[in-house]
Amino acid sequence: MAITRRNFLGTSAAASTLMAVPTILQADDLPSERVTVGVMGLSRGKSLATTFGKEKGVRIKYLCDIDQDRARSGKDQIEQATGQVAETVEDFRRILDDKEVDALVAAPPNHWHAPAAIMACVAGKHCYVEKPCSHNPWEGEMLVKAARKYDRAVQMGSQRRSGKGYQEAVEKLHAGVIGNLHCSRSWYNNLRGSIGIGKPADPPPQINYEMWQGPAPRTPYYDNRLHYNWHWFWHYGNGELGNNGVHALDICRWGMDVTYPTRVSSSGGRYFFEDDQQTPDTHTTIFEFPGGKHITWQGLSCNKHRDSSGFVAFYGDQGALEIDGSGKYKVFDKNDKLVEEGGESMKDSDHINNFVTAIRTGKHLELNAEILDGHQSTLLCHLGNISYRTGRALSCSPENGHILGDEASMNLWKREYEPGWEPTI
Repeated sequence: MAITRRNFLGTSAAASTLMAVPTILQADDLPSERVTVGVMGLSRGKSLATTFGKEKGVRIKYLCDIDQDRARSGKDQIEQATGQVAETVEDFRRILDDKEVDALVAAPPNHWHAPAAIMACVAGKHCYVEKPCSHNPWEGEMLVKAARKYDRAVQMGSQRRSGKGYQEAVEKLHAGVIGNLHCSRSWYNNLRGSIGIGKPADPPPQINYEMWQGPAPRTPYYDNRLHYNWHWFWHYGNGELGNNGVHALDICRWGMDVTYPTRVSSSGGRYFFEDDQQTPDTHTTIFEFPGGKHITWQGLSCNKHRDSSGFVAFYGDQGALEIDGSGKYKVFDKNDKLVEEGGESMKDSDHINNFVTAIRTGKHLELNAEILDGHQSTLLCHLGNISYRTGRALSCSPENGHILGDEASMNLWKREYEPGWEPTI
């Protein structure tokens, strides 16, 4: 089934509205009904819970983690930061069973993102789901369908979509500040070390490893995967492209005003260390779109040097525009002369305010990072990884991103699930 704005919104006018640069609605302009949330996963979720807890009219009722130690420390830190006293639970389904809860904040590992968000929709809850919104393309499509079927507000945690500086820069791009756009570049650099060679071990007593695995087929516990290095194993994570590339590619796609690519190519490898990591530490992907537009992403997980201070860059026939990681931008003319600077640093609270506002108003499709946008940006990461894993360039449908004429690559569109855990709507 082709997932397009036309399918979901019914008219091209509605689609045009969604593609316009969004605005942030103010909580003070809305009814004062309380929004009750439960937070799943207290790594990234701890910061999210703190921000949600400071939002006017939001109650944090539950904090969930499969690590008892992290649940206790997270509860104490969030209570100190917000003054809110929440109940800690190990199984997030307790949150979904509570009729008082309006929304799930899903911030567990990647293999849990879409399954948890889909379960939230089925249970009648709204969901703020961390990036990437899915572990594989099929899950992303299922999550969009679930949001539509149950009419739920589902926001991906690509918080730059709510940053005023990013909104201003994208508005200028769409207005033609650098002419017709042809190319956008993005990159990510870090200095990550080796994850070593892991050994099978018994899970620590404070960790519910069965619940941590959830929808993923069962594998033995290894001592070098939790709580972060799962990112570098295809069974659970999506590598640096899904971990950090999704943020930059989301801005590229937004600024270029494109949806699904027609061709994707990818290359790289694990070059710096000989260890258990399966995903590349050096990775370059290229996405081609209709209308003579393309986007590139370069990930260097083990080298911090880069050739620009920016976060993403756009190139048109009249100049270039760079945006840094916080939302400040620079505009250059055709001769590479700086002609304009602007923007401002983003705030996570703006993105959360936008989500809470959508719940209160029922205007779910006006979310700044509504799940269809989240899926389309996340899909770029999946396609880049599929191209890398198969060693082949992919031809894709411009209607839904599906891989054409390559059964082996399309086999990676969906994963196998632990019996009883495959998402259903």
